[in-house]
Amino acid sequence: MMSGSRRFVSGDEAVALAVRLIKPHVIAAYPITPQTIVVERLSDFVEDGSLCSEYLHVESEHSALAACMGACAVGARTFTATSSQGLLYMVECLHYASGCRFPIVMMNANRSLAAPWSIFGDQRDSLSQLDCGWLQAYAEDAQESLDLMLQAYRIAEDASVLTPVMVNLDGFVLTHTYEVVEVPNAADVDKYLPPYKPAMKMDFENPMSVAISAGPLWHTEFRLQQQQAALHAREVIHAAAIEFDKIFGRNCGGLVEEYRCEDAEVVLVTLGSVVGTARLVVDELREKGAKVGLVKLRWLRPFPIEEVASIGERVKALGVLEKNISFGYEGSAFSEVNSALARNRNMPVTVNFVAGLAGRDITREDLIGMFETLMKAARGEKADRVIFSQTRCG
Repeated sequence: MMSGSRRFVSGDEAVALAVRLIKPHVIAAYPITPQTIVVERLSDFVEDGSLCSEYLHVESEHSALAACMGACAVGARTFTATSSQGLLYMVECLHYASGCRFPIVMMNANRSLAAPWSIFGDQRDSLSQLDCGWLQAYAEDAQESLDLMLQAYRIAEDASVLTPVMVNLDGFVLTHTYEVVEVPNAADVDKYLPPYKPAMKMDFENPMSVAISAGPLWHTEFRLQQQQAALHAREVIHAAAIEFDKIFGRNCGGLVEEYRCEDAEVVLVTLGSVVGTARLVVDELREKGAKVGLVKLRWLRPFPIEEVASIGERVKALGVLEKNISFGYEGSAFSEVNSALARNRNMPVTVNFVAGLAGRDITREDLIGMFETLMKAARGEKADRVIFSQTRCG
């Protein structure tokens, strides 16, 4: 691993440090808690001259993504960040960006949606947008936040992908928590992520159309191209992770990460910052003889179909813990996991644990209770399909 520096920073600041190393041509900034620190730090970097970017303080989140689209259309590397209601305000542009194949990278600070109004974190904002055509990654800690930002540009800008990427950080739990982070040096980042060479751009010498209309005769073909690119992104994500490990000495890529799953009878599947606590609970239960494991979903789009299906073949019960609920049915991540498991001849018992809404702590005791529920289900005891694990009324 080439030398860099160690910094004690929040997840928001880790993202800003990554963006400074990435050197986007255009940064479109609009503040919203708990994302604001990202664009504040980037404004500091532009002001002190350590980052040469066009910094646009726009009037709304919709304008932020629209500005990135315009800049990307003429061949610029771009960055923006948002959260919660701001992400929803961008929804129109999310579909335009993916349909135009603009490789924009955006950080989203996961935060609950109104109403009731809350500034605290859950994953309902980004999980509501799984169908918008963006690739989605979920960071566990500040280090992974920085590393995923670097990988996101390499993946988005790959000529076979050309798809925007959303990197998600749990609000406050990651965005405002300080940790020691290894910040790579600029030379290594330049080696990993060379200057952006757009595969297509608006050019007076070579005119082209962007965001065209397409009627029934051709519209499906455009959607098929998007689908093929998103599916191919699986290979690009794995390749980007391998190259990242070679240059920086950290293996923090790939669609999923298994922990102590080799002989596990039950596993808990989850995403985001709760993974760290869940890993400790797995160790504790393993010491008591329980055959439990953990599966971390690092990417929700593209979805790790084969990896999840393979895990499902080896266990008796599988739980999905998410900070989200699709009202009237179940959690979105749970639906995704069950769809992958349906490829198998025999499915494990599956349970959806909904917890951490609007920032409520997910404790060690909560996680132990989830594993106990799964172990009972593995023995044939009935379990509810969807469990709100932290309701005050029990």
